[in-house]
Amino acid sequence: MTPFTSLTAMVAPLIRDNIDTDIIIPSREMRSTGKTGLADGLFAPWRYYDAKTRNENPDFVLNQPEYRDAKILASGANFGCGSSREHAVWALAEYGIRCVIAESFAPIFYSNCIRNGVVPISLPRTFIGTIAGGNATVDLTAQAVNGRQFEIGKEEKTMLIEGLDAIDLTLKHAHAITAWQAADRAKRPWIYFGATA
Repeated sequence: MTPFTSLTAMVAPLIRDNIDTDIIIPSREMRSTGKTGLADGLFAPWRYYDAKTRNENPDFVLNQPEYRDAKILASGANFGCGSSREHAVWALAEYGIRCVIAESFAPIFYSNCIRNGVVPISLPRTFIGTIAGGNATVDLTAQAVNGRQFEIGKEEKTMLIEGLDAIDLTLKHAHAITAWQAADRAKRPWIYFGATA
């Protein structure tokens, strides 16, 4: 994953509540189990008049010239609700969205963001309204958007700043894991009978 420390970019305003994962990436747009090939299907029900012909709806925010290359998305409450499909975050990331600022997130979607390098930030709707449609600076190190503080867990912050997925985070403790295994092997050798070192 690409590490994230700070970003100044246009904030695309999509201020709606309860945007679910089937809107973010409909199941018909998921043609593989990989993380690529999904950007074209991002928000397909809203981006296109016809998903088959890809005839764009010019009223949809990401089809408007000033927001087409937005790196930050602003939204309402309960963003990413619905099914737990990780494809929703993969589609956002492949499209180029590095940060979603919303009033609140569905918990599984929030976790999927962290594990895939998309920064999920919860802030009040009144503040979101002041940045939506303009440029904003997200400083993850300082935990601030245009100077407004936000909360994020220490482990989640580390994963995003260092570009780590869950396995990478575990491997940061490889020395301690190896030491524990060696000590356990000495105490209970019968458990490891037939196992390779």
